[in-house]
Amino acid sequence: MLKRSVQLAFALVGATLGYHFGPAFFELLRESPLKLGEVPAPHYIGALLGALLLYVATIWLSGNVVRWIRWSEERLVKIPAADFLFGALGLILGLIVAFLIESSLSRLPLPGLSSVLPILASALLGYLGFRVGYKKRDELMSIFTMGRQNKDKKKETRDVDHKILDTSVIIDGRIADICRTGFLEGTLVIPSFVLEELQHIADSSDVLKRNRGRRGLDILNKIQKELKMEVLIYEGDFEEVNEVDSKLVKLAKVLSGKVVTNDFNLNKVCELQGVKVLNINDLANAVKPVVLPGEEINVQVIKDGKEHGQGVAYLDDGTMIVIEGGREFIGEKIDVLVTSVLQTSAGRMIFAKPKLLEKAL
Repeated sequence: MLKRSVQLAFALVGATLGYHFGPAFFELLRESPLKLGEVPAPHYIGALLGALLLYVATIWLSGNVVRWIRWSEERLVKIPAADFLFGALGLILGLIVAFLIESSLSRLPLPGLSSVLPILASALLGYLGFRVGYKKRDELMSIFTMGRQNKDKKKETRDVDHKILDTSVIIDGRIADICRTGFLEGTLVIPSFVLEELQHIADSSDVLKRNRGRRGLDILNKIQKELKMEVLIYEGDFEEVNEVDSKLVKLAKVLSGKVVTNDFNLNKVCELQGVKVLNINDLANAVKPVVLPGEEINVQVIKDGKEHGQGVAYLDDGTMIVIEGGREFIGEKIDVLVTSVLQTSAGRMIFAKPKLLEKAL
């Protein structure tokens, strides 16, 4: 059916060309050595010959034309509707600008170029308009979304608060527990490029990486099916950006959301670019129990410390306790007295000494 349609289209084009140029063609034949006599109804004869010639030509060309049409159709079908729409809008705007400057270009004192420049300007501005519309589709979409949100403000007291998850915080797993407690509100946004990175990690040949990737996918599955959190899979991508962290920062700007992470470097990049960030390591440090000097704690000495005679113990939340003179109590549970608390970038560290030694003194 498509092949017949292509042949018919070529025949119509040939008929149109033959109708317009047939009389001139027959006039040339009459003045040529062939001395062809006057042809009755040269327009219609030319249309008939033109249609016949192009129809015959398409017997060999139609196969290639049909394959090209089907290839183009497959490529167009794969383009997301939003990308195609914003690309078409950019193309239309580019052609409008070209139309506005066409009269100025045609009046330039450049013989020969004044008629070509408007065509070149239309092609260039149309192409640039399409590329700009295609590349800026996410930002343009956010503008339309923002306008829709402004209308919805009359019905809602606040806008949707987007929390954008990065790969590290998904693999970490604590995000599911935080969501379960209800401390994290709004919509969890999981970008498609983060899902792709998780899939690559899960398919890694390295066993450790593969287990981490699968753990991340299990955490996402748990969040979607078991928790009462609204989850949004963001299908857009920023093809001009290669790094996943940079894409997260750009997406946070587009959605006016917050990045949820436990990556120190991403945390700093977000702060430098004015993007709000929620670091679950900061949350974990903030909710650790406050221990003051002089308090008594019952702990189990696990191993010896770096300095001579020191022992090391840990609280339930992982806080390290360095016990002076605690080496001799390794493997035992003892009461210790807190002497000082040190807050470092790696977390909180507590220094203590055994209560038994305090009593002996």
